Amino acid sequence: MKKYIAICFTFCSMLLLDSCAKNPVTGKREFMFISEEQEIAMGKEADPQIVSEFGLYDNATLQNFIKEKGQQMAKISHRNNLQYEFRVLDSPVINAFAVPGGYVYFTRGILAHFNNEAQFAGVLGHEIGHVAARHTAQQQSKSVLAQGALIVGMVVSPEFGQFAEAASQGVGLLFLKFGRDAERESDRLGVEYSSKIGYDAQYMADFFQTLHRQQVAAGGEEIPDFLSTHPSPEDRYATVQQLAAEWKQKLSLTSPQVNRNNYLRMIDGIVYGEDPKQGFVESSVFYHPELKFQFPVPNGWQHQNSPTQFQMAPKDGKAIMNLTLAAGSSLSAAAQQLVQQYQLEVLESKNVTVNNIQALAMVVDQKPQQQQQQQQQQQQQAIRGLIYLYQYGGNIYNLMGISTQTDFNNYAPAFQATMQAFKALTDTEKLNRQPERVRVKTVAQATTLTQALQNYKVASNRMEEMAILNGMQLSDRLEKGTLIKVIEK
Repeated sequence: MKKYIAICFTFCSMLLLDSCAKNPVTGKREFMFISEEQEIAMGKEADPQIVSEFGLYDNATLQNFIKEKGQQMAKISHRNNLQYEFRVLDSPVINAFAVPGGYVYFTRGILAHFNNEAQFAGVLGHEIGHVAARHTAQQQSKSVLAQGALIVGMVVSPEFGQFAEAASQGVGLLFLKFGRDAERESDRLGVEYSSKIGYDAQYMADFFQTLHRQQVAAGGEEIPDFLSTHPSPEDRYATVQQLAAEWKQKLSLTSPQVNRNNYLRMIDGIVYGEDPKQGFVESSVFYHPELKFQFPVPNGWQHQNSPTQFQMAPKDGKAIMNLTLAAGSSLSAAAQQLVQQYQLEVLESKNVTVNNIQALAMVVDQKPQQQQQQQQQQQQQAIRGLIYLYQYGGNIYNLMGISTQTDFNNYAPAFQATMQAFKALTDTEKLNRQPERVRVKTVAQATTLTQALQNYKVASNRMEEMAILNGMQLSDRLEKGTLIKVIEK
């Protein structure tokens, strides 16, 4: 153990060297473990992973729009030396975020909720602000410290060694939620940058209210980066309004851009919510129309879907099931690669047929790697898994259920029930399921938003959702010719 303490001490000492840098926005010296070169390298490494995880939204007009506006704003930012990259991700979550080195991402979910270019520009400036003020690098510096702690933890509990990479990523994501001071500074920069390229920054404040209403409507779930650990929406709204007025005066902006109608016409037809072709859950069953398979989700388990994996977990967090594609040209080759990748000990293995699909089922433990004095602790924390590999539709799928050895027997029935129900999807309605899309309509006569939505056959239980989507109240009066958003197949 003394050896490991010495290594960790050396590691931390190295981090403390050369750790002060000048903030490009404030000009002040600040604690920083990451150089600009390292920051850029981090972004280049993270970008393909993010694109792989979420996928790019297939819309050249929107991708070109965000690149054009992003590059225009990057040129007047405090770090215009960086090579910025801007992408629209194929995700329904209402969010935008940046990673070190100048990589900025907007989801199609957030683009659907903007109601003019000025709102978009304000949020774009906010995200560029995080990069310009080196907030992303600061948070990665904290992540380096946290991962130093993780290294110590790995020495104490090496049974989690196979999950080191995933754990490190989780720590990084946790620390990338910025604090109040960083958010205030990025709000200020968002106002400054969007004003400098000619937009009316007060609309950024309006959009923060939309985010807050969406959060309340969702019961506080899926809080965007904008809202986590942030100033209250009321304080934020007033501050941004004041800053916007000051920048208008400073820049003599007598007619700042809003561009409502142009923006709405540009997003007409954007996919809204989950895209069924990527898979969807209905009545506790996961369907994948493109890959043509289905399986049940255990009752009461939460789930998360992405282009690369589908995850399910009970609320107590003591188990997880994960579906991914497996590498290998055969079931046995895929099994061998999994065993080597995760250093597994195979307790049982057998070829089975699941609903006319060839499969291989394994019960596995993680191989013990700790020294003898740590054996008792490993026995308490050791991990056991049930793995089903399916050869179907030209692919091999890996459906893995994991828990501790202590809890495995409690969750094995749920693992088995899901894995043995994997089957071909043949339901025509599910196979042909189409996504909902934003459709932009023109109000034929002066009316209220409620009446306009009723005229377009919007269901009563979705009225408030459509009001939030339009950044309006249901009681708002609309002039003839006003453009509004509704949702249709």
